[in-house]
Order: sequence, then C-alpha cells, then structure tokens
Amino acid sequence: MSLQKVQELLSKYRLAEDVDHKQVLPRQGLAGSAKSPQLAGIRAVFEQLEPAEIALILDALTADDLFLVWEQIDDGSADEILDEVSDATRDTLASRSSYLGAACVVNAFELAHGRLRQTTIESVEDLEGIKPIWVDLVGTTKDDRLKIGQYFDLELPDPEDLTDIESSARFYVEENGGIHLHSDFLLDREGDSRNVAVAFILYRDILFSVREEELPVFRLQRLRARIQAGSVSDGMDMLLDLYAADAEYSADSLEEIYTELGEVGKKVLSEKMTDEEAAETLADIAEEEDLNGRIRRNVLDTRRALTFLIRRKLLSALQLEDAQQILRDIESLDGHTAFLFDKINFLMDATVGFININQNRVIYRLTILSVIFMPLNVIAGIGGMSEFSMMTKHIPWPLSYAIFTVGLFVVAWITYIILKFFENRHKVRR
Repeated sequence: MSLQKVQELLSKYRLAEDVDHKQVLPRQGLAGSAKSPQLAGIRAVFEQLEPAEIALILDALTADDLFLVWEQIDDGSADEILDEVSDATRDTLASRSSYLGAACVVNAFELAHGRLRQTTIESVEDLEGIKPIWVDLVGTTKDDRLKIGQYFDLELPDPEDLTDIESSARFYVEENGGIHLHSDFLLDREGDSRNVAVAFILYRDILFSVREEELPVFRLQRLRARIQAGSVSDGMDMLLDLYAADAEYSADSLEEIYTELGEVGKKVLSEKMTDEEAAETLADIAEEEDLNGRIRRNVLDTRRALTFLIRRKLLSALQLEDAQQILRDIESLDGHTAFLFDKINFLMDATVGFININQNRVIYRLTILSVIFMPLNVIAGIGGMSEFSMMTKHIPWPLSYAIFTVGLFVVAWITYIILKFFENRHKVRR
C-alpha cells in the first residue's frame, strides 16, 4: 500500500516537472523541487514507516526514482535504512553518494596508545576526524577506489590488473613521493592454494593495501597490532610487519608440507601398494609440490620488495635492521624449499616404482600362462590332425577325446610344477 502511494506521488511529481519544463517560465530550480507537494507527501509517508518498510519500497524503485526518493529521507534514519536495503540498492546509492559498495570491506587503522584502533569505513565521511596509518581495502569496485582515492588525493589501482604488470615495473616511486609495491601473498587452503596479488601504496606516511579477498596474513597482523603495544609507529612499519608475517606464514605452510610428506612417506615405504593407492599418493605429492612452488615464488617476491626498499634508501636505521632480519628468515626458507623439492622427487620416483612393480607382476602372470599353454598348443595341433583320427579309429571318439583332454591338463600341471621348481630354486640362491 505504501509502495503504491509513493509510486503515485512520483508519477504526479514527474508529470508536474514535465509541465514546468514545457512552460517557459522562471522556476526556482532545485529549491522549487524541494518544496514540491508530491515530495513532501513522500516524506510524510516515510515518517510513518519503519526502516525495514522503507527499505522494501526503495528496493522496488528504479534508479532515477531511487535517487530522488533517497533525498527525501531524514539523515538521522539513513544508516538504519541502509542496513535493511538489498546489496543492489546499496550499490546503486553508493554510485552517486559518498557511501561505499555493499560487497567491499574497508578498514582504517590509527594509532591509539601504541596500538592499532580499527574503524570500519562505510562512507567517505567516516574517514573524517581520524588519522590512519593503514587503510585496508578488500573487494572494492572502481567507484569505491575512486572515492577513497579522491579523499586522500591519490589513485588506487585495480588488483585484477596487477597480474598484467611486468615484474620489473612492480616496484616504483612516483613523483609525488608515493611508493608503489605490487606483491603476491600466499593463500594456503586445502585443495585451493594460490598466490593473491596485493597492491601497496605508501603515501604521506599512510599505507594503502588493495586486494580482492581476505588473507590470513592480514588478519593475523591486525590482531597482533591491536594487542601488542609499540609494534608499529607508521605506515612503513606496518608494511614491514606484513612482509614479516608473510614469511612466518610461508614457514608454517612449509611445516605442513613436512607433515603431509611424512604421511605420504609411510605409504611409499610400505611393502605393498595398489595402483589405486599409488594414484592417490601421486595426487597428494603433486599438490604438495605445487604448494612448495608457490611458497618459493612468494618468498622470492617478498625478497624483491624488501631489496627495493633497501636499495632506494627508504627505510630508517631500525626499519633497515628489521628488513635485513626478514631477508635472513627468507634465506633460511630457501633451503627448506630446496630440500622439499628433492624429497618430493624421491617420493614421486618411489611411487612410480611401485606402479612399475605392479605392472611387472601382471606381465609375469601373463608370461606364466603363455609358457603353460605353449606345450598345450602343440598337443592341440596334433590332436586336430587327421593322423590322430586314424590312430584312434578303433576307440570310440568320446573316450579318445576325453583321454586327450585329461592328457592336456596333466601336461599343463607338469609344466606349472616345473616352473615353480625353478622359481623357488632361484629364490633360494638369492
């Protein structure tokens, strides 16, 4: 009922607006529109409704009507209504307002008594009154990045475009002093391990991080910075701590690989392994090899970023010491990844060896059968000749062929006994 009334008022407002445009008479423009009786009627309808009911009406409106009706909503109830509307409606409103999209997650972190204090940013106005050292953007649209970039007077890149950048152009300093670093961070999930591109911009002592999805490294670092006092003091400290946490996360993933390969090793070193078990083992080994390669690429990318910061002399004395310590940690990880590659190759070769052994067993059985049936083929060929019929012409044919069949089985059994004798004799000699 309320939706129908609002739509009727909008239709009357549009009709009156068309009449005004057709008449060449001076109007009050926006001020006159604001005093329109139809818009006043919409405001009166909304005053009698709950935020959830208003949200249902907004979801049913077209984009043009939505923007017009939104201007009639009281600022005091706008936040409650935004919580109730659908994501599509919220994104539509965000495209022409200071509000960010519903799918994105933006957090600003400022120092408070040596610890990070987190502020969730839903609109650009939320940034006013705070002095962040880190602004973290996850799943933002181009419009979201444009709004935040305009507020801080910089251009935020699209994470999806980072993979197209050449390696030599991923670290640079702009003329305005902004430091750009495009790094890969490891996301270790069972069956879905991959590297996620992250763009870092250090501008006016504020670190901006832009990525498409949440990462364990960032979640861990936010927790640490909120708990530990004095861990960071500016955006550069935050950046180095993220790289240090990334190295630790890579080390944890390497420990998991050691554990998984230990379980695989127990299967490989067992006495028997079926082809199905071998196939599963090969799949497990391939998954661990892929993860090990991603870890190696991840620490290589981190090393390059830190080397860039050191070479461009962008770090203070304490920050330089921290960066060098991270590089030493990464160097120790290189040895582990190299060892794991060797271990993976050994387990792969051993598993393939089991498959070859199983195939050899099958071929051996087929060979035994062919040797057993070889003399039978000769005898069967003799039995099919006319001479055999002449030799047994005085014997009833059922009896002669029965004796012939029994003779075949006897020859086959004697051949099998002889083969087993020589096989056992060979085993005793060994």
